[in-house]
Amino acid sequence: MRIEQPTPMQSAAMLWTGGKDCSLALYEAGRDGYDVRCLVTFAPSNPNFLAHPPAFIKMQAQALALPHHILPISEPFEKSYEAALCKLREEMGINTVITGDIAEVGGSPNWIRERSRPVGMNVHTPLWGRERLALLQQQLASGFKAIFSCVNTRWLAAGWVGRELDAVAIADLRGIRERTGLDLCGEEGEYHTLVTDGPSFAHAIHICSHSKRTRDLLAYMEIHELELAAQ
Repeated sequence: MRIEQPTPMQSAAMLWTGGKDCSLALYEAGRDGYDVRCLVTFAPSNPNFLAHPPAFIKMQAQALALPHHILPISEPFEKSYEAALCKLREEMGINTVITGDIAEVGGSPNWIRERSRPVGMNVHTPLWGRERLALLQQQLASGFKAIFSCVNTRWLAAGWVGRELDAVAIADLRGIRERTGLDLCGEEGEYHTLVTDGPSFAHAIHICSHSKRTRDLLAYMEIHELELAAQ
């Protein structure tokens, strides 16, 4: 069950990582009547996003025909996030941020909601509290295409990197969940995804060349070449 009723046509920014959850949340927010004006990624000064490469996110923004803003954050993070949210409101006219958050992680309060409250920013979480399997199935039914970009090898073998999130993959995830307790949507960091196509995309994204890399327990995709597919 959602924790708030959407208010149509609010000037909104979509908090963007490039993965399946924010992509579905963007799609649903548009259907709910939100005026999504831009994508926003919070990033440290020297980001090293293994699961969500900045070049890929930039191309997603092109495919979605939305401006993409990278807002720098630094310690102390509470104040830094609040300052960034104030900038969205005061300089860009944004009064609502939309997230793909599904649930509390590790029992912690929702970070963006906690940071938004002191600065008077509204938060819309269209996926909040919904059943994990239903969300994955909705991804497919809505026409999204996603790949596994990074996995924690405590949960998933390195061979999952580059695999498409399809009905077979969902069935395999369900089997692994039965054995290990894995979160089906990867909410505890079991895996991350990149969306290559969907109902809001004017063009699909084609990964022309990539390799697989490992770092500690993580296996991830290193992308070498991308292109927007022809219509």
